[in-house]
Amino acid sequence: MRILGIDPGYHRCGFAVVARGAPGAVELKGSGTIETRRGEDLALRLCALGLELDRLLQAWAPDCVAVEEIYFTKNAKTAIGVAQARGVVLEHSAAAGISVAEYAPTTVKSQLTGNGRATKQQVAFMVARLIKLDDTARLDDELDAIAVALCHAMRADMPAELR
Repeated sequence: MRILGIDPGYHRCGFAVVARGAPGAVELKGSGTIETRRGEDLALRLCALGLELDRLLQAWAPDCVAVEEIYFTKNAKTAIGVAQARGVVLEHSAAAGISVAEYAPTTVKSQLTGNGRATKQQVAFMVARLIKLDDTARLDDELDAIAVALCHAMRADMPAELR
């Protein structure tokens, strides 16, 4: 199973592709960020995000897309922009005929660390251990996307009542 993990954002959208073979065997195939230009109209930024997402969906041909749900911050304007970027991800995935799984940040943290309130550093530590990341510097958005993809890979075999 090939999973495209997405940490949505309208300025920087993290993505990661993991392949899951036998239960417990997960390999990172690729990851990075989609960046849009600061100062451009939001509509143009969302369009650019959609075009890049279409390119990723075509290039990686994932079996499913795992998307992080929105973590609401005190900045409503940022939350609304992220929600719109998330909508682009959901729509383009559905238009490509690819199923989507959505995970709350607390679910991702709990799945990877055992603690739904884990820090970013704790999640990054577990991501690096679970897929043996090299020492390449990665942005938080990219690490979050890897974490979402890993969460889905780990939960895929769980019975629905345990998820």
